[in-house]
Amino acid sequence: MGSQGRSGPPANGGPGEVEGGEARKLQEGRVTRGKRRKGKGKGKASAGQGGRGSGAEGKPGPQTVKEAAGPGAEAGARAGPREEAEGGGSVEDGARGIKGDKGSAGTGKEAQGKEYGKKEEWRVRARRREGARPGRAQGRGGQAWADIAGTGAAMAAAAGEEEEEAARESAARPAAGPALWRLPEELLLLICSYLDMRALGRLAQVCRWLRRFTSCDLLWRRIARASLNSGFTRLGTDLMTSVPVKERVKVSQNWRLGRCREGILLKWRCSQMPWMQLEDDSLYISQANFILAYQFRPDGASLNRRPLGVFAGHDEDVCHFVLANSHIVSAGGDGKIGIHKIHSTFTVKYSAHEQEVNCVDCKGGIIVSGSRDRTAKVWPLASGRLGQCLHTIQTEDRVWSIAISPLLSSFVTGTACCGHFSPLRIWDLNSGQLMTHLGSDFPPGAGVLDVMYESPFTLLSCGYDTYVRYWDLRTSVRKCVMEWEEPHDSTLYCLQTDGNHLLATGSSYYGVVRLWDRRQRACLHAFPLTSTPLSSPVYCLRLTTKHLYAALSYNLHVLDFQNP
Repeated sequence: MGSQGRSGPPANGGPGEVEGGEARKLQEGRVTRGKRRKGKGKGKASAGQGGRGSGAEGKPGPQTVKEAAGPGAEAGARAGPREEAEGGGSVEDGARGIKGDKGSAGTGKEAQGKEYGKKEEWRVRARRREGARPGRAQGRGGQAWADIAGTGAAMAAAAGEEEEEAARESAARPAAGPALWRLPEELLLLICSYLDMRALGRLAQVCRWLRRFTSCDLLWRRIARASLNSGFTRLGTDLMTSVPVKERVKVSQNWRLGRCREGILLKWRCSQMPWMQLEDDSLYISQANFILAYQFRPDGASLNRRPLGVFAGHDEDVCHFVLANSHIVSAGGDGKIGIHKIHSTFTVKYSAHEQEVNCVDCKGGIIVSGSRDRTAKVWPLASGRLGQCLHTIQTEDRVWSIAISPLLSSFVTGTACCGHFSPLRIWDLNSGQLMTHLGSDFPPGAGVLDVMYESPFTLLSCGYDTYVRYWDLRTSVRKCVMEWEEPHDSTLYCLQTDGNHLLATGSSYYGVVRLWDRRQRACLHAFPLTSTPLSSPVYCLRLTTKHLYAALSYNLHVLDFQNP
């Protein structure tokens, strides 16, 4: 019997209509598979030989298939190339399958579900293969790759929306919880401002919203001002607005507990008396008669080995230098003062004193220098007046240290204390006249090796008498407000402060660096940086909120408090 008689009229009275819409769809799919198998057979069957066998022996002609399948055959013929790989049975197989389905509509539905599941599984696998080989997908058809790309973009967009929604949920105030959380944020800030650091840390562990809320700088500002080296001055000025206050308080606990990691930034072969300055991400240090500029790496605990610049000009060692107005003002053992522009090759040096210049300072376009020749001099920084001395002051003693007041009205000198007068004296910057003495009970030889202004009315000093003294000009010039004694009676070569509670000093033996809390008398921590054979003074100290740098005879050391 031919395939045409077996499959029935093309559009009337087919078994698909008898059994319902599902059976008709199943018929159309199987007829379509028969047509696909026809294209892969050993040969094409003619229209007159249409239907004695099945498969490759005798397949119905195109017209017969079209009539048997009805409109669904055309839709199946337009299917994509992906479905061609699935070839099924012939038209006769499809007709026999339809007759077998007459007994039960439920059996047809089950078969349809299985068939549909196989198709979907094959499509997913095909898309994965095509996604891994986009070039082949484009070769077979651009539409397949476009569908995959469109699906990926939609999935990425959906994922982005989910992330944004999660972020909004985490930042939003929790809907349920104690009535305290439903108060206005201003009141919550006021209530939380009475909590200490430990309580704020525990509160941040409750939920995401409270973690965000307790990270507010306003809550941590009070705690930071009471902490060591947190970037706040005594007057409450924030010197590091770009760093969250909470993070600075965390690092401050390492300063308080003395937790740090020691390292060596630079080494040199022969003994030096180095001096250094910090500016942004650069370090300037003197070695012999040169000043070298290095750039810090991002961690702040290491340097780029190649210097950014080398500044020369002195015939002997550089004793001291400062950074001011994009200039380096240096004092040398050859009795000269050098002026170097940082970002150019401009260098000027001129004779300033008869002996070595031990110290120099520069503020507001004015340079002051102190020398071993028992004089202090005032110089202008203006380019047209370099080398013109404005005032020469007879100190009657060797000058070891000097500093200009922030008000630019006076300067202080620290001398060797070999006479019958105080080693700390304040001079008028405009006239060069003596304004006042500081202290009255210095023993002979209690020379002042380092002095610095902390504010227009307060200053710190240290030296041979093993004391650090804090002076307040508003209370008394005869007696210091506070003093701290070096426990081992060592000479104090240098000091540095954070402008608030922390004080750091460098001793003359074993490279000992000491940290002090100015609210206490005793030393907080001591860090010996050298051993007995290489005992060296600490010639210079500099600190940031995360690191402390100490210059010794043979090495430049760093104490890293951020990553102890």
